[in-house]
Amino acid sequence: MFGMLGHASDTSAALTKLRVDSSEEAFSLTRLRLEKSIQRGWLKFLAVLLLALTGCLSHTQLLQQPKLAGPVVDADALQLVRGINERYDQLHSFAATMDFTASVGGTHRGERTDYSSCLGYILFRKPQMLRVLILVPVLHVHAIDLTSNGTSFTLLIPSKNRAIEGRNSVAKPADNPLENLRPNLFADTILIHSISPDQIVSVIHQSATAQDVRTKQLVELPAYDLTVLSEAPPTQSPAPAQVAKPLRVIRFSRLDLLPIEQDIYDANGDLETQVLYGPYQDFGGTQFPSTIDINRPLDEYRIRLTVNKLTVNQPLRDDQFELKIPEGIHVQKLE
Repeated sequence: MFGMLGHASDTSAALTKLRVDSSEEAFSLTRLRLEKSIQRGWLKFLAVLLLALTGCLSHTQLLQQPKLAGPVVDADALQLVRGINERYDQLHSFAATMDFTASVGGTHRGERTDYSSCLGYILFRKPQMLRVLILVPVLHVHAIDLTSNGTSFTLLIPSKNRAIEGRNSVAKPADNPLENLRPNLFADTILIHSISPDQIVSVIHQSATAQDVRTKQLVELPAYDLTVLSEAPPTQSPAPAQVAKPLRVIRFSRLDLLPIEQDIYDANGDLETQVLYGPYQDFGGTQFPSTIDINRPLDEYRIRLTVNKLTVNQPLRDDQFELKIPEGIHVQKLE
């Protein structure tokens, strides 16, 4: 009997040991599976991270490649300067019939007013004689009449029974920006003035793209930007650098080397006037822009001039620049 009990005890111990061994084996197998699962998770994470860091995780999109608008003409800074000076020197006077379109206001004013297109005329004779006459639509009576001899100006606004007289350099802002029209706005933009020998110039290459309206093809428009700087004033003490003020930046198309844009800066270095010159047309043998867009960002008004007719270098009499103020008109003199 005791022998049977001893045999049963050995069997029970063996079964217990077998169960323990099976549990340990199962635990080891579970732990191994868990470790492999964690390893696979880390491998997947590292694979995604590697793709992101190396840029391999990407999507490629096909884009339209622009084509050059035409053969490119090369020029250096001095050649561009000579081109500007020759164009300005060749023109002594002009009489133009134009359409005037104006827009007043912007984000600072919180509103914008667009004015209907008006017919008008501009006379210019060197050195600085100017006459600008804008007519009321349909009625064709005078809306604005501006004249200047290069030193002083007279601005007549018949609808307001008012005239303004002063020196060209006087800047006294009015509530209506169009009453701030001064001769320099037209004299400095319609013609690009020559560059004097004492001014400093530099040139950089630019390129823009535009879509051809007819073919929908992207077109590359290479250009030169010619920066005109004033001569650096002399300094009495050593300075880390010579400081010159920006005067203008003139952009040329490299397809024909004709100016297409001009930025004009004031004495503080602020952008005072932006000018865009539209497609050039032949007016009696003279290449002249068919549209001139004048933007005054500080004053928040824009003027578009569309040239209908232009004659150049024809005699213009002194009396064509005289503006007689009718009786009863209130004259405001700016000092």
